[in-house]
Amino acid sequence: MGRISGLVPSRFLTLLAHLVIVITIFWTRDNNIQASLPPHFTSEEYEKEDSKLVTALSITLGLFLVELAGFFSGVSMFNSTQSLFSIGVHCCAAVSLAFFIFESWECSTYWCIFAFCSVLPACTEVMMFIAVFVLKKKSF
Repeated sequence: MGRISGLVPSRFLTLLAHLVIVITIFWTRDNNIQASLPPHFTSEEYEKEDSKLVTALSITLGLFLVELAGFFSGVSMFNSTQSLFSIGVHCCAAVSLAFFIFESWECSTYWCIFAFCSVLPACTEVMMFIAVFVLKKKSF
């Protein structure tokens, strides 16, 4: 039981770290948008790139709601496999997105980080939710 009790706070903290960095990107997205554009760009190009990044960040926040709902409902809170997967993925996301902010990476890079570090854990969370509540099976 010692391992599981250590995984729960670790998972929660990595989820929050990833969430805080995504919110920070909302506030500081200007540098990343300019890195994605040519040296001389129009306001339409800027607005188009900004809307793409805001869309990706908004979807990420929605996926956080899915993960946190599964976590707080208890479906996956004490599942060590899901916890280890979530810790690893969200830790990678936090580090990658920190570089995304500090190095002013292009916005297209965010979509790769989004696919591996937000979509995958949300999908596994939904699959666990379906298994527990729809199929009435015990947590893996």
